[in-house]
Formats: sequence, structure tokens, C-alpha cells
Amino acid sequence: MNFSIKPVDLGKVHIATPVVLSPMAGITNWPFRVICREYGPDGLYVAEMITARALVARNPKALRLCRFAPSEKVRSLQLYGVNPSIVEQAARIVVDENMADHVDLNFGCPVPKVTRRGGGSALPWKTDLLQEILHRVVSVCEPAGIPVTAKFRVGIDESHETFIQAGHIAQEEGCAAVTLHARTTAEYYGGHSDWQRIGELVEALNIPVFGNGDIWGAEDALAMFKETGCAGVAIGRGCQGRPWLFADIRNACEGSDNRVNPTLAEVGSVILRHLRLLVEFYDGDERMAVHDLRKHVAWYLKGFPVGGGTRKAFMECESIDDVQRNIDALDGSLRLPERILDTPRGRVRFAKKVHLPYGWLDSRKTSHEEREALFGDDPMDASY
Repeated sequence: MNFSIKPVDLGKVHIATPVVLSPMAGITNWPFRVICREYGPDGLYVAEMITARALVARNPKALRLCRFAPSEKVRSLQLYGVNPSIVEQAARIVVDENMADHVDLNFGCPVPKVTRRGGGSALPWKTDLLQEILHRVVSVCEPAGIPVTAKFRVGIDESHETFIQAGHIAQEEGCAAVTLHARTTAEYYGGHSDWQRIGELVEALNIPVFGNGDIWGAEDALAMFKETGCAGVAIGRGCQGRPWLFADIRNACEGSDNRVNPTLAEVGSVILRHLRLLVEFYDGDERMAVHDLRKHVAWYLKGFPVGGGTRKAFMECESIDDVQRNIDALDGSLRLPERILDTPRGRVRFAKKVHLPYGWLDSRKTSHEEREALFGDDPMDASY
């Protein structure tokens, strides 16, 4: 390794090894974060997106998602919203109730139900809205010593890029760092992310830039550091069903060639541990925990030649005993073939169409009418 990977400080938050578990809706609750952290370096492991309006309304699911395990030294939470006033209120709750040590803001979600209302990766197009949200949240969090970061994409499409300007706005409003997912909204999760754009943002800003996109193995992480000059890397879909990816990246950052390729028996043990933590997360509701586990099991088993019948049996589980019985029936000696160890996981498709509010691209600033329409119909209401 002919380059150095240095610690990153976000205010008082010290990240010894700048490797981040990206917030992923429905995935990075505290049970999954704990498992990733046990494998990984002393990095940053971010909770899944919390909808600001739901937090302000004290929605029970939102409050559950704000929980952290006792072992989590840095409580990192991501907020999402479109209405600056509501996002500010949510940040105030986080600060006043000592809910987190770090707040990230989501401006990168490409999902149509979010972007069609001006949220997520659509929002940076409206520079006034982006600036106001960042200003309000930093103004609430900074006096409490809580660093604020922002995550965004390259832009809406290749003709409507926003990342350089968004990065400057974030820097000027006091963000401690930014993360760039090197795809546009139109690219969704298709193709390969354009790491060159990460390098461009690194050159344009004075604050740390974390790169995100297509890190499927430790070598990808090293390559992103080397090719872009980024301060850190953020891991998303690559760790789905493979939390030991963080061990591989930790080893790589330390100059070690050791990599983890667990047997199916070892994977089964991780699945059971994940399930037991989910039962705790759901306050003892075993059925809820097993249902939540199903998507993870599909990822844990991806690449193993276990057959459709086995996968179907796991999807029909309703209890810990059911899961245990299916794990016991696996051939524990199996390992993933080398050729598919670091291949893409999760969503890989392109968006067919970018859904935006009517006339959204006509101006870089929001009109009074646009604000009334947006704030009266927030992308996600108080429900989950």
C-alpha cells in the first residue's frame, strides 16, 4: 500500500479508521450495526434513516430506530426531511434528549416516492432549500458539540449535476464532512459508480469527503482511497449478508492480506446471533424478529448452492426454532466460491424514470407555491 489512511475527526467524534457503515433503510438497525462493528475497525456505524416528521410526531417505530446498543461508543443517526422547520425540530429533539453523538442528513435517497415530492437526491437541486435545512440543523447541533454531515449524489442526471455546489453549501454551513454516492438519481444503483466525481469533490472542498459506491470487497475500498484521495469510504450494499466485509477492510487498512471466507456453518451462527439481537430489538417479539430476518437470510445465503427449497423454507420461518431447524439442515462445510466472493449484492438496476415534482427543474430555487405544495405533503408523513 503506497498511500496512507489517516484518522478523521468530525468535531469531537474521532474515527480511527475512516470506514463507515452507510445508513440503509430497513437494514442498519442496532442489531446489524453491532454485528458489523464486531467484525470491523474503529469506524462509524450509522443508524438507518429516521424521518424527521415521524420523530417529531413521536412515532413508535421512529423512536425504536433511534435506539443504540450499549456497546456503540459513537451514536450516529441519520435524519431525513424536506421541511426545514420540521427537520430543525427533529434535530432539537435529538439534542435535547441526548439521542446521538453525530447527525447525518440524507440528500441521497433516489426512491421515487421520495424524489417525486422533492426529497432525497432531488432536494440539492433547490439550493435555497438545501442551505436552509443545513443551516438550521447545524445551528441546533453545533452548540451541543454534535457534528453534522450530509450525504448526496452526483445530481439528478448528467444534465443536472449538483454535487460540487451541494458540497460547497454543506462546507459553508458548517458540516464536518460530506459523503458522495458517485451516481446520479437517474443511474439509481445501475452500472458502476463514477469514482472520478469523488476525486473532483475532494479537490473542491476543504472538509473530509467520504466516497460511496461499489465497494464489494476490501480491494475495492483500497482502490477508492487510492484513486480518489477520499478521506474515508462508506459501505452500503456490499455488506448485506456479509458483515465480515468490515473485517476484510480493517485487515486491508492495516496492510494485512487476511480475508474472511466463512463456512456455511459459520454463516449459520451469524444468522442465529443476528436473530437473537433482533428479538431484543423488537422487545421480545420473536415473530417480528424472524420476519425482519428474512431479507437478511436471502443475502447471507446468496452464492451458496443451497437450492430453492431451502431458501423457501427460511422465508416461511415464524420462530427461532424454525430458523434453527433450517440451519441444522444445511451443509455446514460449504464455502463461497472464490469467483463470487466480492461480486455485487442488493439492487443493481437503473431507474426507468426520475420522478420529480412538476416544474422542479425550471429553477434552482423554490417558489412560494412550491414550498406550500412540498411542506403540505412531505415525502414521508408521520407514519411508517
